Amino acid sequence: MNAAATENAAQTAQSGGDIMREFLKVSPFVGHLGIRLVSLETDHAELTLPFSEPLITIGDTVHGGAISTLVDTAAMAASWSTEAPPANLRGTTVSLNVSFTSAARSVDLTAKAGVVRRGKNLCTVDVDVTDPSGELVAKGLVTYKLG
Repeated sequence: MNAAATENAAQTAQSGGDIMREFLKVSPFVGHLGIRLVSLETDHAELTLPFSEPLITIGDTVHGGAISTLVDTAAMAASWSTEAPPANLRGTTVSLNVSFTSAARSVDLTAKAGVVRRGKNLCTVDVDVTDPSGELVAKGLVTYKLG
């Protein structure tokens, strides 16, 4: 078996979820922010963003950019959580809409993402970001392209 065939065989042995679990462990930006994977099931992902002072925009309020990154990362994880990965191992966010509903103040945040619709290449993903008390902090709608 040549190198390309070996790589293809290895890729087909992994699920999209397996690939995403590995990606989240080694992504420099995800690691920099401290985002952690809580769970990953077909079409669903849960991630946390632990509070740290560098995430503050002013006072004790978590920066909206950090929350938006959590939304985007959770949507990406849910989009990749399939049995079979795409033939072309690429993906990108096409559209990201985040509505902020309350301030997150010095707290860890949890994002729960669920694929609403999965097309041939595009996934529409709904994401809720909550604080430890369960209060909704942000609501995201993401279109993600696989392959």
